[in-house]
Amino acid sequence: MRERVLRGHAVSGAVLTAALVAVGGVAPLAFAVSRPEADLAYHGSAAMAAGRVDVRFTPRNHGPSQVPDATVRLRWSEPLADRQVLPDGCARSGERVVLCRVGALAADGLGERIELRVRLRGTPSEALLEIDTVWSGGAVDRNRGNDRQRVLVLDTGDEYYF
Repeated sequence: MRERVLRGHAVSGAVLTAALVAVGGVAPLAFAVSRPEADLAYHGSAAMAAGRVDVRFTPRNHGPSQVPDATVRLRWSEPLADRQVLPDGCARSGERVVLCRVGALAADGLGERIELRVRLRGTPSEALLEIDTVWSGGAVDRNRGNDRQRVLVLDTGDEYYF
């Protein structure tokens, strides 16, 4: 019955939800629940020496809503060495990528600091590190500029801040 009633007619989300409920259906989740808005950011530093890259950063949610869980991606321009020792909550996801669980973030709150050391294949003189959010627990981030960082790290042992 639902198909005959709605077939060939343009309907708004509210009309579709009302029609589904009227015929005993369930309202689609997209219409029944709005997505919370959050603003994730990552600030920290990276240093490289002899093919080892030390990365330290703190996730932050500028709000206005909390984030139930989030995951950050760290991607290098150079391939990672085959064997890596990563902290709990981080896992390798390809030749140049590591994913780290950020966890829950309160609105206008700081997350726990994430620290890791990766070994690059060989000893490049520089590497580009890109950091971005790959999952935010269903929250919408309309300001994607501050959760995407690009840092050129030179093999000097110096810290480069982002």
